[in-house]
Amino acid sequence: MLELTRITAGYDRRDPVVRDVSLHVAAGEAVGLLGPSGCGKSTLARVAALLHRPDAGTMTLDGTVIRGWRHRAPREQRTAVGVVFQQPRLSADPRLSLRELIAQPLRSTGRRREVPGRVAELAQLVGLSEELLERRPHAVSDGQLQRACLARALVLEPRLLICDEMTAMLDASTTAALVAVVERYRSESGAALLAVGHDRLLLERWCDRTVRWGERNAGPAERERVAAG
Repeated sequence: MLELTRITAGYDRRDPVVRDVSLHVAAGEAVGLLGPSGCGKSTLARVAALLHRPDAGTMTLDGTVIRGWRHRAPREQRTAVGVVFQQPRLSADPRLSLRELIAQPLRSTGRRREVPGRVAELAQLVGLSEELLERRPHAVSDGQLQRACLARALVLEPRLLICDEMTAMLDASTTAALVAVVERYRSESGAALLAVGHDRLLLERWCDRTVRWGERNAGPAERERVAAG
């Protein structure tokens, strides 16, 4: 499904935050990537989400080598991956209502006819009322906004979902609710999951296996290097 091989990436080629990192996620598998803040795991997640081009290394998605990132990637590759970030207020357009936020990927891919039904379905799944859907980000809580961001990530029915510290800013009840939504989606769709975080207990309970940043052998079936240097 997802194969990252010897990835080096960052925002300064002279001092990359990710160096020579490899990671594998099989189809339908849930993998947790555990590491401290600042180690580079969010940068790696952005590479996996086709949002950041690495300086070196290769990425394979569904058996196809990725050659373009962001808008240079083919639509079928971009829509195969959904991503939820740690800080919903930085990833949500403050001018849009939650309804339009969820619908945005459908509109941008020419699937406008699906908007009413798909938004209603996902709003119910993530626990957003009709009244909340009409509000803009400044008028809802972090938890409510993150529910909308998760719905947005699922709206195109991705085969891989990347949750980058998705629950770090949420209380325990909202965390449990959103993890349950992700697992329901995965059970119904067969999607794979890469969950990035620093909460060991959460990742170990949530995922099929957890890779610690710095491990040389991350799983029994494959050798992975998730390490700096």
